[in-house]
Amino acid sequence: MAHILIHLFLHVIFLTLSVGQLVTTQDQCLPSRCGDFGPVIRFPFHLKNRQPSHCGYPGFELSCTSNNVTQFKLQFPLQASTKNIDIPVSANVSVQEINYKSQTIKLSDINASCLPRQISKVNSSLSLFTFDQNTYGGFTLFNCSSNKTYSSTSGRINCLSGLHYDVIAFRSSYSISELPSSCTMMYNISDVPDEVFFGPPEFSQTRIYLHWSEPFCGNCEDVGKYCKLKSNSSGSETECVDIPEDHSKGLSKKVTVAIVLGSVFAFVCIVLAVYTIVKMKMKKEDQKRIERFLEDYKALRPTRYSYADIKKITEQFKYKLGQGGYGKVYKGQLSNEILVAVKVLNNFKGEGEDFINEVGSIGRIHHVNVVRLVGFCADGYRRALVYEYLSNDTLQKIISSGNGRGSSLGWEKMQQIAVGIAKGIEYLHQGCNQRIVHFDIKPHNILLDQDFNPKVADFGLAKLCAKDQSAVSMTAARGTIGYIAPEVFSRNYGDVSYRADIYSFGMLLLDMIGGRKKFDDAANEENSSSQIYYPEWMYKQLEKGEEIAIQIENEDDSSIIKKLAIVGLWCIQWYPADRPSMKVVIQMLVGESIPIMPPNPFGSMNS
Repeated sequence: MAHILIHLFLHVIFLTLSVGQLVTTQDQCLPSRCGDFGPVIRFPFHLKNRQPSHCGYPGFELSCTSNNVTQFKLQFPLQASTKNIDIPVSANVSVQEINYKSQTIKLSDINASCLPRQISKVNSSLSLFTFDQNTYGGFTLFNCSSNKTYSSTSGRINCLSGLHYDVIAFRSSYSISELPSSCTMMYNISDVPDEVFFGPPEFSQTRIYLHWSEPFCGNCEDVGKYCKLKSNSSGSETECVDIPEDHSKGLSKKVTVAIVLGSVFAFVCIVLAVYTIVKMKMKKEDQKRIERFLEDYKALRPTRYSYADIKKITEQFKYKLGQGGYGKVYKGQLSNEILVAVKVLNNFKGEGEDFINEVGSIGRIHHVNVVRLVGFCADGYRRALVYEYLSNDTLQKIISSGNGRGSSLGWEKMQQIAVGIAKGIEYLHQGCNQRIVHFDIKPHNILLDQDFNPKVADFGLAKLCAKDQSAVSMTAARGTIGYIAPEVFSRNYGDVSYRADIYSFGMLLLDMIGGRKKFDDAANEENSSSQIYYPEWMYKQLEKGEEIAIQIENEDDSSIIKKLAIVGLWCIQWYPADRPSMKVVIQMLVGESIPIMPPNPFGSMNS
């Protein structure tokens, strides 16, 4: 289960990343900018290290500086008129504005390279941009001897000048009469801004406008669309496209839905994976807890079997003896002489508490009236308990076979069974190092051997406590309806203690004499079953001196039945403190005389 969830989770991550990659691919050429206030950058321009080169046109690459200024490195469109060639003067400039409709770019902070000294050594290079017409005038460059003073219409080009000579840029529109005869003309340059010659410090506020004609996108801008290079075209052909959605306006609906669904599914997978991992961890911790307990338990000498041993003992679970909420019971054989009953516990019941309760309590006990634990199995998550096999099934089967008319075993034997059960319970309460409170005494949990000797069984709900402990801590009621003491349901009747077992035993005695069946028959005749409680009905029968059972062969049987009924009524007193101890119960059961009637246990209940 865990590996499937992990596979699904990884698949979801892959899908989410794929969606994210698709979104990123679609968004690569979306308009961008340097910082919050820079010009919007889109085709034919593209930002270096942010957008791929196919988002722009060759030669239109911009970049962002560390302080988010948009920078452009370009070739100025300078032309030497005498030679009719373009001069490659490169410059780093700051971009202030870009007008995509008029195809104009506004620049500042020019830092240009120096002009060439000789035109003949220049390799011509065509610029992608031109200056706006009639914006700038031309200059003529002269090489003059140094230490001269020139008019305001000229200026010294520092990068070309030397120690003994100056290179002067003289505006072409002015007269050159003031120039000395020692000056020699170098070449003319048309339409050039002053910053190219004299640098930015002195003219730092000047703004330069350049225009580009290729690629032409004005037709797209006029109709409210964007421009891009035409697909599968190696030239400069462009096409118009719809304006894409911007990041600031959110992702497209399909992408948003895909991301949301992917995120939700990923979250569900994570929750399921975490739940499965936690569950497996809890099961492993539970298994470790049981292993630690069994390690401490070795001294008590029950045999530990593997699950393969259990299958062999039960002949592959061939003979099923019974089934309950705890699991199933199978008949098994350790040898030709030794038969066993194997209780296979449900794999996922509780956190191992039932298993530990049963092994930890019954494994300490060696008493003739308590079923003996032969061994156990704790093989991984498979758990089983191996008991001595008792051939005559349960007391419930004997009671049921009587059909309310008495017992097929005879009342003397039934009294012996009652005494044996009482001795077994008394041993649990007083004979062990720690008191064991069974919490589920009922005919179904009393097994009978070949001689019909009773043995208390099924310790899945048992609790251990110190003998001097007056109350047992419980978080929830435990036991079987009809046999649970009142205080287990409500602390208004007193603290929960070993006396809860005494109440259950009292109800068992009333069942043994057929009280419940007799009550049902009488209630059907009187049609008042919903208005009286059957132990209360039995109390009234005895109080009036009427017989409880139908099938009575002699006077001794009548005495036994009456004794069992009275002892049972003593045991089911509503308040725990009013019930006798099991030691006193045994004395009443084996005594020759019939015990006196107890106080009416149902007065407080009715009130």
